[in-house]
Amino acid sequence: MLDEDDIANRLLAMEPGEFHFPTLYGEGWNRLYIGDKVKIGREFLNAVRKGRFPDVEDTGRKKGGGRIYLKKG
Repeated sequence: MLDEDDIANRLLAMEPGEFHFPTLYGEGWNRLYIGDKVKIGREFLNAVRKGRFPDVEDTGRKKGGGRIYLKKG
């Protein structure tokens, strides 16, 4: 369900710094069912851990209800 090409394009337009995945995903996030949110979020985490998005790292921290990622500059 995770469109890695779309996510990669969104990452290109994003400034370096910390972020939550729903911010990166965009406005459609709130229209998804909770189960889809969990699945897509897990797919993104796994893709980050496998190095598919080399400028992004999992900080290992959670805040405000979600995992925090870091886009490196």
